[in-house]
Amino acid sequence: MAINLPIPGAVTKAAETYALDLTERVLATFVVSAAGVAVAAGPADMFHASFWETVGAAGIAATGSLVKGILARAIGSKRSASIAPGV
Repeated sequence: MAINLPIPGAVTKAAETYALDLTERVLATFVVSAAGVAVAAGPADMFHASFWETVGAAGIAATGSLVKGILARAIGSKRSASIAPGV
């Protein structure tokens, strides 16, 4: 009976890929959220938000993205921060 061991470095590579994917998603969520709040608080004048309120709103969105990515790893592929199959 043969024992199939993972390819050396494969586990580390999968973890690196996941970490890079998750980091990119969280940073992108933060930047897009901050830009959205800044636009809404600026020219659109939908509401007034200070710099720290804008950063706080973006931080909340980025934290949500982080939690979603961690849950996605538990539910979906170990190599991606996405729940979508094949990603």
